[in-house]
Order: sequence, then structure tokens, then C-alpha cells
Amino acid sequence: MENRRIVIITGANSGIGKEAAQRFANEGDHVIMACRNIAFSRKVQHDIIAASGNDHVDLLELDVSSFASIRTFCTTFNSQYKRLDILIHNAAYFNHGEPYRLSPDGIELTFATNVFGPYLLTSLLRDRLKQSEDPRILHAGSNIIKHFFDPKQTFDLDLLQGNHGTKSYSVYKMYCQSKMALMLLTFQMAEVFADDGIKVNALQINGAKMSKRTIQKVKPWWRPIAWGQNLFFPPPSYMADKYFTICTSDKYKQTTGKLFNDKLEIMEPSPTHYPGFFKQMKLLLGSNVYPAYENTNIREKLWALCKELVGE
Repeated sequence: MENRRIVIITGANSGIGKEAAQRFANEGDHVIMACRNIAFSRKVQHDIIAASGNDHVDLLELDVSSFASIRTFCTTFNSQYKRLDILIHNAAYFNHGEPYRLSPDGIELTFATNVFGPYLLTSLLRDRLKQSEDPRILHAGSNIIKHFFDPKQTFDLDLLQGNHGTKSYSVYKMYCQSKMALMLLTFQMAEVFADDGIKVNALQINGAKMSKRTIQKVKPWWRPIAWGQNLFFPPPSYMADKYFTICTSDKYKQTTGKLFNDKLEIMEPSPTHYPGFFKQMKLLLGSNVYPAYENTNIREKLWALCKELVGE
């Protein structure tokens, strides 16, 4: 089956990433699971192959927070595969209660994993994406960006390289800012890659049921909250199906630079003025608009910072 799609999914050993890998494998695609924990991921790989009957499911080591790991991964991929059809940035870092941590490259770990790592990975795979007849990139977003409906919410870019000093730090806040940054970079990347025919979109994820393994990773005091959230979250397969549709449907073949909600509706930017209380509640509870961050320079600043930090 020479025309099978070649798909990279980061963080494909659990949650939505695992279900997405299973879905693409079920469809006969050639799936590359890009995962950090090879020992754990190997069993998941075998399970996906057994369930799908598709032995074109490969496993390559990748730590998205490490530039060295990303470069090694891309060197390996580029030597083994002549093109890339779909790149799904699913892996993310978010652990309640964790102290300030730096990546191997001296960058705040949340941004390293959720923003700068995906940027470098995409840059190094761009030539392989250009070889595809229908190249698509999907970023896993989050409805946590709703905090940016508050015009007082800002980016703490000075926290990204260890310069936190006495400034308060919260993984939750950095995760929120990293997902907002990823959305802005989605729009920027879509424009930059337009001439290559590469479509770049994002999906706003409202949550998914967490596995016992995932919950055990978080601080003990947050685990009861996680179990409570699981009562209301859909199974990971729900969002995995959205991944698949956005990345394969002819309906979205020409769609780029957009943010989708879980109903696969294209979301629109919010009004630039700050509305009254009831309209604020409508924005927060709704799923049709995203915060229109008013600082028009922030997207270009983030893009330049990405290039600087990865050494371009």
C-alpha cells in the first residue's frame, strides 16, 4: 500500500495521542509514534499493531523538551522516510504543583515542551512535509486560553530562561500562556508555510479522561480533582477522532491558520473591546470564539524568540 499516509504523532503512548495513533493505524496509515519513554511505549506500539492489523506502526524516541533529542529524531526520520503527510503536535507538559523547572536547553520546561520544541520539530521536518501532496500540521490547543479574555493577562517571557527571580511562578499560568503562544504561532506558521502548500491548524481541547498512570504523575493533592474531572470529560477517542478528521478530510484540505472547537467549527476572534459581565460569561462558557490578544507585536516577538532559542 504505497499511497498510505505517513503520520507523526508526538506523545502517542497515552491519552488522546494513543487513541489517535490507533485511529490512523486502523485506517491503514503509516504511523510514527514519537515518544520519550521507549520502554513503556513499546507495549503500546504492539497493542496498536495487534488491534489494527497494521504493522506499519513505528516507534522513535523523542523528548519534545530537548532540542538535541528533536534533532536526533529528525535526522533519523529524514533518513528513513522520503515525505511526511501529517504532523500532530500532541505531546505537552502540564503538572500541577511542580516547581520552576528548566529544560536541558535552559528554557522553562512548559514552554520548551509546548512551544519551542514543536517549533523546532516542524522546522526540521518542513522539507519532508513539502514532499507531500497534502501536508497538514495540527497543534493540540486548550480551552485554558480563555484566561486571555481578561485583558490584564500577559505573557511572562522573562520567566522563560531562568530569570524568574522573585517573580511568582505557576505551572498552571505557564501552561495557559504556552497554549496561547502555540495558537498565535499556529496563525504565524500558516502564513509562513502558505507558499509550501502546508496547512497549519489547531484544535481547542476541552479535556479528556485521564488514565490512572497520568493521574499518578501529578501531585497527590491534585489527584482527587483529576478524578472528579474524569466524571465529566469525554474519552480520549473523542478528540482523537477530531485529529483524524481535521488532518484527512477533503473538507479541510484548503483550510489553514484556523482554530477548531470540538464540534469542528472554526472559531472566531473575540471582540476587541472588553464586554460587560454577562457577555464575558457568554464568552467564557461558549466555544465559538477565542481571545483576540490585542498586542499585535506578541506573535512576531514569539516567532523571533523561537528562531533565536533554537539557533536559527
